[in-house]
Amino acid sequence: MLNRYEEALNRIAAKFRRTAEAAAEAGIIPYQSAGGKWTASPYDGNSWWTGGFWPGLMWQLWQLTGDGFFQEEARRAESLLTAEFRSFRKLNHDVGFMYLLSCGADAKLTGSEQPETDLLHAASLLMGRFNPAGFIRAWNEPERVGYAIIDCMMNLALLYRASRDTGDPRFRNTARIHADTTLREFLREDGSVSHIIELDPDTGKRVREHPGQGYGPGTQWSRGQAWGLYGFALAYRHLGEERYLKAAERIAENFTAHIRPDGLTDCDFCQPAEEERIDNLAGAIAACGLQELSALTGAEKWKRGAERLADGLLEHCADWGNERCGILTHCTASYHDDGAGRHTNIIYGDYFLTEALMKFCGKDPELWS
Repeated sequence: MLNRYEEALNRIAAKFRRTAEAAAEAGIIPYQSAGGKWTASPYDGNSWWTGGFWPGLMWQLWQLTGDGFFQEEARRAESLLTAEFRSFRKLNHDVGFMYLLSCGADAKLTGSEQPETDLLHAASLLMGRFNPAGFIRAWNEPERVGYAIIDCMMNLALLYRASRDTGDPRFRNTARIHADTTLREFLREDGSVSHIIELDPDTGKRVREHPGQGYGPGTQWSRGQAWGLYGFALAYRHLGEERYLKAAERIAENFTAHIRPDGLTDCDFCQPAEEERIDNLAGAIAACGLQELSALTGAEKWKRGAERLADGLLEHCADWGNERCGILTHCTASYHDDGAGRHTNIIYGDYFLTEALMKFCGKDPELWS
């Protein structure tokens, strides 16, 4: 008899087998769905940072089902992403998200040579953003030359992979330097993390904290907490340094203490009680990070936390009907800016929900390694 997570995975595969055809027909990389249609990213076209989650989702479903349709759709999106190498100027530190889950997944699961080459191209672009003052620059605008963000802890996985595949330690060493800066400047005493820290680009010294996508300065944007949790767990897996494991556990303690009774996740753990902003993106990411942490430590409490999150998402926010092409609802891109979506379906919510369920069922292709 199938358990609840296996049943959910089968339903995810069946729904995307129907709805992914619409993305191919439209010639887009989906960002979100509403009104029975997929829509592309709201900014920067195919250089928008979320582009890798769609092919990553397709590769997971190919791994699950063996259905060649999912492989074909993953590679269609992959070709759109690699075309962005030529535009270049809109690419930023999120080449990790974009190319590890597309080209990296392709190379890992099929052994294809060109996707591996494209993966290493992306890793070199990420290396090119490294400031020897001690951090990877997040964005391209001249006024943000010293900005680093917590999300980049996940993008470091591209560098771990590049060192493993080439035998060149430069990629891994760069990741370690950035992770140490993040550990020093982002992790707070209470186990929460900042979203954006501005550093002096010449000295690497802290200038100030910026509020980013959370409620305000010094608050706890939940998706940032999830990036930190999962990102430091991955740093420990790949670099083996105990300080990263301790950081992941501190963030996990803080995150699990803020899971709502219904298993969902507020957009900011410090948001006013009268303003409901839910961000299930954070819950889905944290469900993956907590399972990674459980696998690394053997601690069941982290797996139980992941189950609370996954069960809440499946019970309250999984749309199996035809109103949306995607599944996970109540995803919120940013607390104050609704331009990229509030309480809606956003594709990387579906990606991380699927990854979490694949982990529960022992079928995870481990695309972050």
